[in-house]
Amino acid sequence: MVPSAKSFFEEVQAAYADAVAALGLLGPAETELVLPVSAYRGGAVVYEVSLDARDGSVECSVSAEAQPVTLTVDIETLAIAAGVVDKRGGISHSARNLNQLRKSLQGQANYLQLVHPYFTDSTTAESLMRQAGARVWRKGAS
Repeated sequence: MVPSAKSFFEEVQAAYADAVAALGLLGPAETELVLPVSAYRGGAVVYEVSLDARDGSVECSVSAEAQPVTLTVDIETLAIAAGVVDKRGGISHSARNLNQLRKSLQGQANYLQLVHPYFTDSTTAESLMRQAGARVWRKGAS
């Protein structure tokens, strides 16, 4: 059975605690508007961890400001583009039970720690996001 939103938020906090402390990230900001989402911010980058109970999956997406747009890509694609991992499939996205959720969150949190150093310079960050094929969102667009 897919974990509840409450247990999801607790597990995200536990899995991301080391990364938050080591990298000085702010958060979590938690919402349940469409999907349960737990977000962490570090400068101009936001990491959003979401639980899709319908699919039984969890995903960490990365968003960065690049005037006049916001660029968004999933953590694994970004890690590949940064060259910190070799190929797709190194982390799990499954969240059909608590053990799978924990494994997926921990793997995604580890990738966050690998890619975050690329976001200390905004020019490097934007270049990396575009290299990773990030989706482009116009600010103020609905």
